[in-house]
Amino acid sequence: MAFELMKLPFEEAALEPMISAETISYHYGKHHQGYVDKLNELIAGGKYENTSLFDIIRKAKGPTFNNAAQVFNHDFYWYGLTTEKTSPSQTLLDKIEHDHGAMEDFKDAFVNAAASLFGSGWVWLVVQNGSLAIKKYENAQTPIKDGLRPLLVCDVWEHAYYIDRRNARLEYLQNWWKLINWKFVSDNFSAKEEDPIIGYTL
Repeated sequence: MAFELMKLPFEEAALEPMISAETISYHYGKHHQGYVDKLNELIAGGKYENTSLFDIIRKAKGPTFNNAAQVFNHDFYWYGLTTEKTSPSQTLLDKIEHDHGAMEDFKDAFVNAAASLFGSGWVWLVVQNGSLAIKKYENAQTPIKDGLRPLLVCDVWEHAYYIDRRNARLEYLQNWWKLINWKFVSDNFSAKEEDPIIGYTL
């Protein structure tokens, strides 16, 4: 079974001026595609050749895990972005306010977590023990490995922002926040634990 690069849910220039078409071209067309291609190369003829992406993430180590996790992490990142005006569902908003205070406080906590992550990685909003938790993961690590339910992710590898913002990660984060697809986040939050991840097809 060969994996394929997902289709973006928007045009490459749709996120401008927050994220440029050039950044999308490199981030999606080069980096994300590269992870898909490398994963297919690594699993060809091996024990993971006919294994689902989630099972590879849960079981594999080394380069196979890294590339599988990066495929999923990037898929989830793209699904979480939109040019449309969206808002959290009332159920999600109530949970955010219960667990993290006002929405602005939650934003500050998430952005600060992403700004302070040393090196490359991902910052996730997940459901953990019934609460909304902000989790920082280095490199290709992902909450799928920990059995947590992901709701939202921000990519803080430099290739996500360096063309547009150089080393100004915080500026990128403030712009990324304006593009969050809150319907995607809300749908993931309202899904049953045993349901597939919203927007993602194995």
